[in-house]
Amino acid sequence: MIRDYLTSCGFLEFETPFLTKSTPEGARDFIVPSRLNAGNFYALPQSPQLFKQILMIGGFDKYFQIVRCFRDEDLRADRQPEFTQVDIEMSFVDVDDVLSVCEGLVSALYLELKGEPLATPIPRMPFSEAMELYGNDKPDLRFDLPMIEITDIFKDTEFGVFKKTIEDGGAIKCLVLKGKTLARKDLDTSVEITKEMGAGGLIWIRKESGNLKSPVVKYLKDNEISLMDERLHLSDGDVVFIMADGRNKVNDVMGRFRLYLGDKYDLIRKDQFKFLWIVDFPLFEYSEEEKRYVARHHPFTSPQGSIKDFSGDYGAFKARAYDLVLNGVEIGGGSIRIHRKDDQMEMFKLLGHKVEDAEEKFGFLLEALDMGAPPHGGLAFGFDRILMMLLGLESIRDVIPFPKTQKGTCLLSGAPSKIPQRQLNELRIRVTGEQQ
Repeated sequence: MIRDYLTSCGFLEFETPFLTKSTPEGARDFIVPSRLNAGNFYALPQSPQLFKQILMIGGFDKYFQIVRCFRDEDLRADRQPEFTQVDIEMSFVDVDDVLSVCEGLVSALYLELKGEPLATPIPRMPFSEAMELYGNDKPDLRFDLPMIEITDIFKDTEFGVFKKTIEDGGAIKCLVLKGKTLARKDLDTSVEITKEMGAGGLIWIRKESGNLKSPVVKYLKDNEISLMDERLHLSDGDVVFIMADGRNKVNDVMGRFRLYLGDKYDLIRKDQFKFLWIVDFPLFEYSEEEKRYVARHHPFTSPQGSIKDFSGDYGAFKARAYDLVLNGVEIGGGSIRIHRKDDQMEMFKLLGHKVEDAEEKFGFLLEALDMGAPPHGGLAFGFDRILMMLLGLESIRDVIPFPKTQKGTCLLSGAPSKIPQRQLNELRIRVTGEQQ
C-alpha cells in the first residue's frame, strides 16, 4: 500500500548502503570493523539522510525507501536497536508540500488499517505552544488538561513562594482537574509524585461549597483568590494543582504530572487517534552532557531565515522542521534541508566543528552542494511505531517478528555473542575487559 501510494505520486524507490560512515550529531552508531582496511570501521546507518540528499542533487526529484535503520540506544516500549523506516525526500518543495504528501500517505495507511477516513488537514502546533501548554513536544491530545499560566494574578502577592518565583523570573502554572472531588490522601499522593519527578513542591486547592479550600489559602489575598476562581472557571469538586519554579522546570514536571493524572483518573479517551504536527522547532538545543549547543534535529536542517544572520543567540533561531505525533508518541519527523555549501559550513561552525573536521566527515556532501543543489526536504516515518499505535498495541516488539530484549539481545539466536579468536585476529582486534 505504501509503495502504491508513493509511486502514484511520482516517487522512485531506491536502496542505499548499509555499510557507511560514522558521523556526529546523532545517537550512537553500531560499528562494523573492516578486515580489508585494518583499524577502520563502518557504521550501520541511523538513517539514509546523506544518501537521499545526494540523490536530490543528482536530479532524482522524488525518492522513497522502506529501509532498516540502526541506533545503539537504550531500549523502551517504542524503541528497538533496528527498525523499519519509511524514508521520503523531495526537491523544489517547502514545508507545506512535504506535509501534504505525508498526510496523504498517513490517511491511506489509516484507511487501510482502521477502515475509516482520517480527518485532514492534520492540526499544527508550534513547538513553543506545545511546551507551554503540555510540557513536551509530543502532547497526547486524547484528554483535555492543558497547563494554565497564572503568574500575572500574583504579581503583587505577599505569599513567599510565589513572590520569590516571580522575582527570580520564574512561572506559576496550574492544572485543573474537573469534578473529581479528591480525598486528602489522593492530594498528598499527588504532592509526593511530583516530588519524585523533581519538583520542589506542589500546591493543591479544591473548591467546596462555593469556596476555595487549601492550607495556603490563608496566605493569599482575596482578589488573588477571586481572580483565580474566575479565570479557571472553577466548580464544586474541581481541584487545582499549582507549581511555582523556573519556567522550564515547571513545564517539564507539570507535563509529566499531566500524563500521570490522565492515566490515574481515566481521562484518556483510548478509542481515539489524535494526530498533530509540531512545527517551528528551535534549530539548536543545549546539551548538558556535552556542555555546548547541538542541532535539535540534525545539522542538515535549514533555519527559518538566513543562518548568516546569527548574532550569538542560539535560542533565537527556529528550524524549518516538523514532527508528526500520534497520541503522545512521535511517529515521524523531518525538515527542509540546507542546500548551499556556504550555509552548511556556517552551520558546522556554529556547532563547533573545525573546517578540516567538517571536510573530513562530510566532504562528499559539501562537494555535491557546491556543484549546485535544489531546495529539498523530506520526512521519515517509524513504520513499526505507526503500526504499534494504529493497532492499539503496547510495545513495538509486538509488531516485529524477532525483536530484541530490553538489553538488546536476540532470544532466538543468542546474539550478541563472542566470536572466535581467529576472526578477531583477522580484524586485528584485541578484546579487553570482562569478555576476555
